[in-house]
This record gives sequence, structure tokens and C-alpha cells, in this order.
Amino acid sequence: MSRLIGYVWSHTLSSMTETDIQSLDGINIAFGLVKDGEVSWEADKYIADLERIRKLNPQIKILLSVGGWGAGGFSDAAITETGRKKFAESAKQLVIQANLNGIDLDWEYPTNSAAGIDARDEDKQTFTLLLKEIRDALDTIPTADHLMLTIAAGAGSYYIEGTEMDKVAKLLDYVQIMTYDMADAHVKTTGHHTNLFNYANSTSSTKTAVDMFIDAGVPKEKLVIGAAFYSRKWDGVINEHNGYRQPAETIGDFGPTYGVLQKEYIDKNGFVRYWDEDAKAPYLFNGSSYISYDDEASIAHKIDYLKAQGLYGIMYWEHTCDTTQTLTQMIAKRLNKK
Repeated sequence: MSRLIGYVWSHTLSSMTETDIQSLDGINIAFGLVKDGEVSWEADKYIADLERIRKLNPQIKILLSVGGWGAGGFSDAAITETGRKKFAESAKQLVIQANLNGIDLDWEYPTNSAAGIDARDEDKQTFTLLLKEIRDALDTIPTADHLMLTIAAGAGSYYIEGTEMDKVAKLLDYVQIMTYDMADAHVKTTGHHTNLFNYANSTSSTKTAVDMFIDAGVPKEKLVIGAAFYSRKWDGVINEHNGYRQPAETIGDFGPTYGVLQKEYIDKNGFVRYWDEDAKAPYLFNGSSYISYDDEASIAHKIDYLKAQGLYGIMYWEHTCDTTQTLTQMIAKRLNKK
């Protein structure tokens, strides 16, 4: 059965509804950080929240996600055997303390300093070694259940080139490809940031990323694709072709969350929703501002695709972005969970 995994900020665990908790197969807690070479997270603050979640859904898998965009410390920790052991032991202790089901490593990205973090060429090999150390540490915890190790991976060739995915895949339960931000804050031409298929001379899509990871040695049954509960927005867009593939005055920075889009933007306040049949993606345009996002229709196509391909499942960033509380339920229903 295909899995549904949601990224949830630590401080918002308490606000999760019973219905959403019971719909999810997994929660990735955002975020633990690397401090002085160790994984740091204030576990004591959230023990009660985790206990509530487990009572509502005893089968749910709760992992601590370590890292995130702009979170460094990985390269320095991974470069030596001593550093890798220190990192892995600290992760192990947090798993024990909070009774977690494992660790999700969100190093963005090995060998790549685009997020302003420390990076070196050796990351390609030490990333594998760090994951092996964490896997070994988790295996020493006495438990009846298998403890999980997963990663969040960039959706471009840069990630494949900076890692040893064939070796990494053998250490992991699954690989979550961040199939969003594919047209983003680096681009001044409008496009889709979380599209399923390629479109109009584009080279980035969910399908392209999946194919890339399979070619790199990751079994398809270990792949998770991503849905975006937030948007990307371009302003000062040329008013031609409904803003589609047009130059803009701004880069595609973060736009409204799905909850705000539903309340204030989708077919409201001058914005019109359009659909790209090639990309299987919606977008909004009001004559000067263009917004790319995921909605129920585009996510439904992603789910149909992952089922047809035999992928592990779908994850989303981030839970509180949907204040309408419809997308998680829609995904669960489409996955035949309800």
C-alpha cells in the first residue's frame, strides 16, 4: 500500500487534528539541527504531543528530520570517522529519548553550498559513510520494531552527482525526492514549481526526477515523491499567454500557502486559475502576478502516477500550510486509505 508522509514543524505537532493524524502513515518532525557535530532537538518539549499522536494512530511512524534548507554542520561532522560516530550516537539517543521510529536526514545538499552551508567534494563519499554509521547505531537499539532511516533528496541532477545513490539506497528505507521548487527563486521566467510532467521546453518534473533516481540505482519501491502545500509567485509578469512562460520582474519567491490561496486567490481578487494539461499542474494569473502551486487535481495525478509506477508513496511540505485541512484527507482517500 502506498504511504502518506507529512512534514510537520515541531511546535505545531500539538495542533494536528485527530482526522489528519489517523490519515498519515508517517510524520517527519521539522527539524533537528547539527550543533557542535551532534544532532540537537528539544525532545522534552514534545514528548506529550508524540504520545497523543501515537494514541490516536498506534501504527504511525514518527521520524526526526535533521537539517533542512540552510542548516549546516553536516560536512564537518561527516569528514572524519570520529565525527560520524559522534553524530550517529547523538541521533540514537534522541530516538531513544523520544521513542521515535527513526531518523530522516535532510542534508541540503552534499557537495553543494547553494544554501550557504559548509560543503566539500568529499561529501559525496562521507554522506554514504555517515548514513552507514547512523544505520549501525539505530541497529543497536533494542526494540521489537525496525527503526527507519530515510533522506530528503533534491530533485535535480546536482543531487545525483553529489551523492552515491546506488550505495545510499541500500542503507535507507526510502528516499523522499523534493519534487517542488523546480522553478523557484533563481528563475525570472514563470513556470511550474511542482509539476508532474515536463512542459514547454522545461527539463524539470516529478517524472524526470524519478527516472533520474532509478537510473542512479534507487529501486522504485523506495522512492517517495513530494507535493507542495505552498506556492511560488512571480510579479511584474508580461501579460501574454495568461502569464505562462513569460519573463517577470522578480524571481519566483515563496508565495501564499494553500490555505491562503483558497481563501484569497483561487478565482478571487482578479486571479484566474488555469490548468496546464501537459504538466498536470495549475497556476494563477491576474495580469501581472503568476502563482504556481499544487491543488487537489494536480496531486491526484501524482498519486495515480506513483501507483502506476509502484513507488513507495508521497510526502508533502508542510502540514500547517493547508489551513483548509482538505489536502491530507484528499490524498488519503486517493490512496485508498479511507
